[in-house]
Amino acid sequence: MVPVTLSLLFGLLALGLPVAAVMLILALGLDWIYSPMPLYLAAGELSWVSSSNYLLVSIPLFVMLGEILLRSGLAERLYGAMTQWIGWLPGGLMHANIGASTAFAATSGSSVATAATVSVVARPMVDRYGYSEPLFYGSIAAGGTLGILIPPSINLILYGWLTNTSVPALYMAGFVPGLLLAAVFSFAIIVLCVLRPGLGGRRVETDWGGRLRSLPDLLPPLAIFVVVIGSIYAGVATPTESAALGVIAALVLAAFNGRLNGRMLLEVLDGTMRTTGMIMLIVMAAWFLNFVLSAMGLVTAVNQAVTEMGLSPFGLLLTIIAIYLVLGCFMDPLPMMIVTVPVLTPLVVNAGFDPVWFGILIVVLCETALITPPIGMNLFVVQGVRRSGSIVDIMAGVMPFMLALALMIVLLIAFPQIALWLPELIRG
Repeated sequence: MVPVTLSLLFGLLALGLPVAAVMLILALGLDWIYSPMPLYLAAGELSWVSSSNYLLVSIPLFVMLGEILLRSGLAERLYGAMTQWIGWLPGGLMHANIGASTAFAATSGSSVATAATVSVVARPMVDRYGYSEPLFYGSIAAGGTLGILIPPSINLILYGWLTNTSVPALYMAGFVPGLLLAAVFSFAIIVLCVLRPGLGGRRVETDWGGRLRSLPDLLPPLAIFVVVIGSIYAGVATPTESAALGVIAALVLAAFNGRLNGRMLLEVLDGTMRTTGMIMLIVMAAWFLNFVLSAMGLVTAVNQAVTEMGLSPFGLLLTIIAIYLVLGCFMDPLPMMIVTVPVLTPLVVNAGFDPVWFGILIVVLCETALITPPIGMNLFVVQGVRRSGSIVDIMAGVMPFMLALALMIVLLIAFPQIALWLPELIRG
């Protein structure tokens, strides 16, 4: 059963079909081959159940928030401010790529939106300052992954929904790992540019006058972050309501910046509908696939097989990491999470691991998948903005950052308090 399922999955992915279509075809195929009853008759009800959860309303709102920031000019001003403050480091504007991605991640909740926004703003700088294109664009692809780790994160919302884990606790757990990972990315850039100065391009000239003048450009993302996250922990809003407050704050800032008009709103709505439609199709298809797998007995079989293997808790964890690293070569993180998390989380919790900590580990593994060749989503997003050269360049450029992500996984396993310290302090 398992070999047939995996063969069908990889075969459909190899055809280049949309991910939601792959999961739906896989579910229908497995239903036809293995099920003694017509499970497809439940597809309509399951689609409604999977898409009508109140918590999921926050997804289109966070997508809209990112779209507003992209089209309001706030992202461009943020990038300029980051250039002033950290562009003097070895690697220059590549640190601005990471810094701007970190700040944008704290408002958008989406890796793709983060990578796309920073790519658009940073693209003219490559030729202007003579950077190595693979490493420069690789830093954008890697920095974009922070969008699903630093709160507010769509992936953390989905993990909380799938496992009945507190989303505010997951948000708190994502702060320190997110900032630490951004620092590790920057450290990797420094090491590479010290060893090979030609990778870092020409030095960006900055001074304290320019830095101080750029401070107001750092305030809009901070204000939105305070509105979204602060409203949750102040007890004013739920995660869903905080997303709505973030959209209102972004519209106010866009109006203050002189960019709020009918055309801009139409572009925001178009981008929001496209992205939300893609996400919700994946959610519904994956939910139906999970139902079919459970009805077939595959979930029970996997749990039983793992139990009979007699793995230690650490061995179980290494097995899960290996599964995610392999799946990350062929699947997008969102469907990968929806398909695997309901199966794996009970095993991990029974082995004695904290579900909040495991959620952060899963998201870091999903970050790795976002830049893992051959189908890492961020690789294609950045190449789509770049519009020249080969995507192989970007695949080569992300390799140092994949090592940084591997280091982050090791640190999370060795020191779980990296993720758990802040939630425990808040509960305190």
